[in-house]
Amino acid sequence: MQAQLQHYLDKLAYETDSSDLNAALAAGENIIVIDARAPQAYAAEHIPGAINLPHRTMSEETTQRLDGDALVVTYCDGIGCNASTKGALNMTRLGFRVKELMGGLDWWKRDGYPTAGENGSQGSSETLCGC
Repeated sequence: MQAQLQHYLDKLAYETDSSDLNAALAAGENIIVIDARAPQAYAAEHIPGAINLPHRTMSEETTQRLDGDALVVTYCDGIGCNASTKGALNMTRLGFRVKELMGGLDWWKRDGYPTAGENGSQGSSETLCGC
């Protein structure tokens, strides 16, 4: 039972969902949202306010201007993509405090939140998660 309890505590420590991320951003928490996909995917559609830092380019040089005290939240397309996991691993190795967005952009949109970019959308007035 202790191992299972630790598993769920770890999950909440290292992952976040779209509802919690949206609430934290709305509250003005010190968060850097990183889209870990290729620049073309980011240009097409991304979470508003997110920066594009593809996981393959994460290094001390490319992250030196980022606030080291901020919580970094990485994301990618969704469950069929592991760029957010690779990004979370890279950012953790670089010394940042990191969480991965469960479900990525796909679940962000599914939960009714707006997106930016060439194919951005206003989202819906009612979120579906209810978390």
